Order: sequence, then structure tokens, then C-alpha cells
Amino acid sequence: MAASNGKKRNSTTATATGATPGQKRRVVFRLEAPEAQSVALAGSFNDWNPTATPLKRDAQGVWRTQISLAPGRYEYRYVVDGEWRDDPRATETSPNEFGGRNCVVMV
Repeated sequence: MAASNGKKRNSTTATATGATPGQKRRVVFRLEAPEAQSVALAGSFNDWNPTATPLKRDAQGVWRTQISLAPGRYEYRYVVDGEWRDDPRATETSPNEFGGRNCVVMV
């Protein structure tokens, strides 16, 4: 989707739902990136494997995946067309060993 200034805009969210305390919860990761050819999710939950958790694109260019995670703190980043990207909507980040920041989701 194009922003009002004519630049392409990416929009992301990570949302945890369901389950009682101590049980795994479904976490939905969502990225609006209609221009992307491929999007994957890498994080502490999949040993930072950039191909282990691909997202699926819908007709509007929104990419999604859903994973089950036990309660806890997880760091993640998106891999868009082979490039590591932050989640600009993440409310918490943590410094990483490469001089950048990882996004954080609490489950």
C-alpha cells in the first residue's frame, strides 16, 4: 500500500491469543508488504533460521503466519526478499550482536 507521500509502506504486528497460563498460545505475525516476493520470520523460537517460518501472502499483499509459543519473551525479525528487517510497530526491542535491534514479543 502506498502512503500519502507516495512511498511504499510496510506495516507489521505480532499478536498473542488464547490459552490459559502456562499453555502455548497462538501468535500471529503480520507484515504488510505488497511489493515483497518472499517473507519469513526468524527468531529465538526457531534458532534464527531465516527460512524455517515462511509467511503466506494474501491478495492485498499482507503476509501472515501463526505459530504456537509457550509463555515467555521472544526476539524476532522479518526476512523480506533475503534482507533482515525490523518490525516498526514493535513496542519493545533489544540490542543484538550485529549493532542493530531485535523486536520483542511477550507471550
